[in-house]
Amino acid sequence: MANLVLTTDFPDLTLAGRGKVRDIYDLGDALLIVTTDRISAFDVIMNEGIPDKGYVLTQISAFWFRQMEDIIPNHIISTDVKDFPSPCQKYADILEGRSMLVKKATPLPAECIVRGYISGSGWKDYKATGAICGIRLPAGLVESDKLEEPIFTPSTKAELGTHDENISFDRMVELVGKETAEKVRDITIAIYKRARDIAATKGIIIADTKFEYGIYNGELIIIDECMTPDSSRFWPKESYRPGGAQPSFDKQFLRDYLETLDWNKTAPAPPLPAEIVRKTGEKYMEALVKLTGKGK
Repeated sequence: MANLVLTTDFPDLTLAGRGKVRDIYDLGDALLIVTTDRISAFDVIMNEGIPDKGYVLTQISAFWFRQMEDIIPNHIISTDVKDFPSPCQKYADILEGRSMLVKKATPLPAECIVRGYISGSGWKDYKATGAICGIRLPAGLVESDKLEEPIFTPSTKAELGTHDENISFDRMVELVGKETAEKVRDITIAIYKRARDIAATKGIIIADTKFEYGIYNGELIIIDECMTPDSSRFWPKESYRPGGAQPSFDKQFLRDYLETLDWNKTAPAPPLPAEIVRKTGEKYMEALVKLTGKGK
């Protein structure tokens, strides 16, 4: 656990903000995104980190960004620390494998979620209303069923410590305009379909995922992370059985543990047993190895 990175402190760099997982530094004409080993669940940051989690998320994001470059450009300038500006070099040991030098885009004010299977909050919505984000679905679906076609279900981007809220496509149009909303919806579904097909050849079902987009030099680009175990539900294809929750290669394992506790899902987070931390880390690393063929 000696190499666990829960937070970064680079006095020579300007800290622009800390998210649930990422520390972001403003380098003037670019940003440095450092993915820590922090983990959040139910929008609460846990006290314990997950070993190598920042490395796994960065490598999986880079893998997917490369796969999607012909669909939409991304924000990566480089993931090689040697290419980073000179003030970053003294922190190379920490940055190696878990950081990206990226374009400074203006983020869209919504998260773009695509669901290919019915799970999580989507399953709860469907049970209550027969719809997800106002999209009517066939009657009689069971938990983890595959949807006939993927659906686009955006959400608000909540402030740290508060919960994202599902919104309708009409609300997305109000936030970003009709043309941008339609473009983002179509790109989101196109990326998901390609990733779903690639992952299937590697024994993984991507049940759902979320993306963030930004505007850079007047152009729409994809930013933040891309189909990681933090932003997606990854299920093992071999054990997939609709009708209940699925085993997973993502933070669902941690959520499932937390659901067994008498905890109101607000800060402070409960302490995590060492076994839960270890198994969560193993699931993240397994996702990286299955997808890319390479671990650490």
